[in-house]
Amino acid sequence: MMAPEFVKAAARLEPNYRLAKVNTEVEQELAARFAIRSIPTLVIFHRGQELARTSGAMPSDALINWVRSEGG
Repeated sequence: MMAPEFVKAAARLEPNYRLAKVNTEVEQELAARFAIRSIPTLVIFHRGQELARTSGAMPSDALINWVRSEGG
């Protein structure tokens, strides 16, 4: 399951990067706006612009590496 790995990655990336979760079942308009079609979908934003996107669960180390490589 991705949730514990997400929490670990978020703790290690703060304060340089902020990770947030959105419940797409509750926030259906937001999911449609950002074309979320699979869960989990991970998106990196910087100043409101999408920099990168990937789908699928990953361990915390892989998530951290992806954020750091794509997020600048």
